Amino acid sequence: MLTLTIGNKNYSSWSLRPWVLLKQLGIPFEERLVPFGSAGGVSPFAGFSPSGRVPCLVDGGSTIWDSLAITEYLAESHPQVWPQDKATRAWARCVAAEMHSGFSNIRNTCTMNCGIRVRLHAWPPALLAEWQRLDALWCEGLQRFGGPFLAGPQFTAADAFFAPVAFRAQTYSPPLSNEAAAYLQRLRQLPPMADWVASALRETWRDAEHEQEARAVGDWLEDLRAGAA
Repeated sequence: MLTLTIGNKNYSSWSLRPWVLLKQLGIPFEERLVPFGSAGGVSPFAGFSPSGRVPCLVDGGSTIWDSLAITEYLAESHPQVWPQDKATRAWARCVAAEMHSGFSNIRNTCTMNCGIRVRLHAWPPALLAEWQRLDALWCEGLQRFGGPFLAGPQFTAADAFFAPVAFRAQTYSPPLSNEAAAYLQRLRQLPPMADWVASALRETWRDAEHEQEARAVGDWLEDLRAGAA
């Protein structure tokens, strides 16, 4: 059976992508959660992941790391990972790759922290521009392929790559069109997404580096996690 190693669900946006893809498509796997290590220390993932990062998938004697590589590996045995139509599949791969490699302002400012709600101190133009680009991508896919998912009626890897952004949007409340906001709400309502965030809220473990990043960018309005003061 496939084994997917992930980091803490409250923080690990990269882990969420293949996890929700496997769950939503009904592909059996064993979940292994390894907490993040202390800042500046030895990676707790170095013993099993060549990059020292998560997610990391093991399938028999094969080890696959990086969320995009894992996605393509799964697609070789599970064609439903991507849309069946060639042109639609090409578009879906493009938007997933763009999310995988870009949007550094969103990653650096709106870090994933499922259990909190934050009012940012400022919305720099570069940050707003990236949210606007995401909004345009989502609306393009929904209008072009008919929804309710990005590439048509079925959930695919294109949606999985934006799953962490659905939680980021809930945390930071960026300005979004009604169509984009409704799409993110549909993602958050998927049973695997609801399971993920429920587990994240139950986590009492805190990583100082992730917490400091979220403290630095804005005022915390709520902390919904177990053990919060």
